[in-house]
Amino acid sequence: MTKCDYVIENKSGFLKSLSVGRGTVAGLAAAMAVALVAVATVPAGAEPGGLDGNWSGGGSLTYPSGAKENARCKASFKRKTGTSYAVNARCASASGKIEQSATLQEVGANRYSGSFFNTEFNVDGTITVTVQGNSQSVSISSPAGSTASFRLSR
Repeated sequence: MTKCDYVIENKSGFLKSLSVGRGTVAGLAAAMAVALVAVATVPAGAEPGGLDGNWSGGGSLTYPSGAKENARCKASFKRKTGTSYAVNARCASASGKIEQSATLQEVGANRYSGSFFNTEFNVDGTITVTVQGNSQSVSISSPAGSTASFRLSR
């Protein structure tokens, strides 16, 4: 396994250096991706139960190793077409911060499914969002074996 050096900003704003295998970084990125996909303040004219706007909340990440970590996320959802949304999210855990994007398609009443991609770590996966009023449940998984589950609100 190839080792890589990374500098990560921790929750106190301090930078720390990590030397980890690419698989570990990919696992972190995939797990953090799960956290990045849902949080909001309802903009004027947004429909109740819709995704448009800013969402925030927290949940947990599970890495391919089985290790778990809590994370907080903020995400911005913007309607692209009548049934699809672009998502930009930022999450933070004890391990660091990560930003990524996702595309969601409406698959049922208040249910959305799609894919995410993180260009920094070249990690992708699937995301599912279920909206219930001003909150949403988010599930994320990656082929690398990371999963995440979050509860976000407006």
